[in-house]
Amino acid sequence: MMDTSVPLVHLLGFPSLLRRAGFFVAPEQSMAWLAGIELLGPTEIGDLRRAARATLAPPPERLNEFDALFDGHFLGTLGIAVESAPSEDVSIRAADDSSGGPEPIFGNETHESGEKPTGAERLAARRFSPGGELEILRRFSRALPAHAPRRRGYRWRGAPRGPGADARRMFRDAMRTAGEFVRLRRRKRRMRQRRIVLLVDISGSMKERTHTHLAFAHALARAADSAEVFTIGTRLTRVTRALRQRNRQRALASASNLVADWDGGTRIGEALGAFLGIPRFAALARGAALVVLSDGLERGDPSAMREAVAHLSRIAWRTVWLTPLAGDKNFEPRTAGLAAVWPFLDELGDGGSLDSICAHVLELAREKPA
Repeated sequence: MMDTSVPLVHLLGFPSLLRRAGFFVAPEQSMAWLAGIELLGPTEIGDLRRAARATLAPPPERLNEFDALFDGHFLGTLGIAVESAPSEDVSIRAADDSSGGPEPIFGNETHESGEKPTGAERLAARRFSPGGELEILRRFSRALPAHAPRRRGYRWRGAPRGPGADARRMFRDAMRTAGEFVRLRRRKRRMRQRRIVLLVDISGSMKERTHTHLAFAHALARAADSAEVFTIGTRLTRVTRALRQRNRQRALASASNLVADWDGGTRIGEALGAFLGIPRFAALARGAALVVLSDGLERGDPSAMREAVAHLSRIAWRTVWLTPLAGDKNFEPRTAGLAAVWPFLDELGDGGSLDSICAHVLELAREKPA
């Protein structure tokens, strides 16, 4: 029989253990696991294991490793060296604004970092002050609905010169004319705005531009019909929900509370790998316009960054990387990270100013029609 007095912090320690072992576990999966435990009221350790398998979704090829970690954490068997669960006063930090509580997707060490790119992680809070970009962002917000990239939707609408016959409306008309088809009606697919996925680098090397980029992300999230915003540094954090608030300062303050790795190290490859490793996040990039705001100064293994961007280029409609380093007319991607991902990008453009970022996003539809 299972001891029903297992502390909540011990249960939360298991998803953290899985992440340290290289499993991708989203915050909402952890919450679903806890909800399943509460709903089922398991009385045996096997029930707890089955709930973990169903909600934390280990890859089939790593199921044995998953079970070994489970046994080591909850039973203390198999001689596995498992770190002790965090104490009650340790807070679990945010990674997804749709979860009920903060929780990291990857990364578990804390180190200091300066303005140069580094692979170390530095966890910190960030406060934003009002900037002078209001007029630029207003113009962008007004222009985006008309200039955002579009795709064909699944719904139909009547059109005089549509490619197909609108049989439903023709039969409806025939009911008024004694079964005679008097008029040929045609239809075509409705056009929908294509999703825009924005990844914002918040590492130490991008510290001076973080406020501008988050202000742009807020304008994008408010103006676009469908947009998703993530921050990347030493962690991956979804901040879409926070940035949808109408008041910009309130939205940025909410995002600041969610993100734990402001001005820290640079592990872009790992962050993008976490994005692709969580099915719900990876699905957001399918058929979307993917825009990355980053200098690309990766301090980790460039091959991880290359593989992630190569994968994204295959599933996204368009992959655009905007870097402040491209402001120089003689710019060439010479850093290891940018050189590795360049062949997979649809565009490597200038992200050195708010004007240029807005212009690139507004020109997405012109460069590759939907």
